[in-house]
Amino acid sequence: MNRGKGVMIIKSFEHTFEAYPIEQARPRAVRTNKGVRLYDPKKVSRFKEAIAYEARLLRVEPFDSPIKVTIEFYRPNQKGISQKKLDQRENKIILPIVKPDLDNYIKSFLDGLNGILWVDDNLICELHAAKYYSKYPRIKIRIEELEHES
Repeated sequence: MNRGKGVMIIKSFEHTFEAYPIEQARPRAVRTNKGVRLYDPKKVSRFKEAIAYEARLLRVEPFDSPIKVTIEFYRPNQKGISQKKLDQRENKIILPIVKPDLDNYIKSFLDGLNGILWVDDNLICELHAAKYYSKYPRIKIRIEELEHES
């Protein structure tokens, strides 16, 4: 598929992770004999491990050239919402303009997949992401390999 301006999509991959999106939190620090060690909070590290585990089960050859990544995060609705508002949220009429921020979802998710679905995250040349409400929390990803023509 030609995308114009010399870029073509060579191959693509799609998957839906049946996971509750977790945002990247600030790293925690602990002093050691050798200085300070930073680590992810337990909730974040468990999320990254679960995403990585599911991705490994897919047995996909990691992309090793420039890629475009499209991600849709579906977060649960809050409790106590009217049926009318729930329907509007399911139909993407009402969008989640609440915390956590989209960029924090992106960071934790991409970190969990680095080295598994792509060799290194420096290969991501285009990134498109959105967050929505849903009765069924999940994360959809589409990866498209891009080839740049000379």
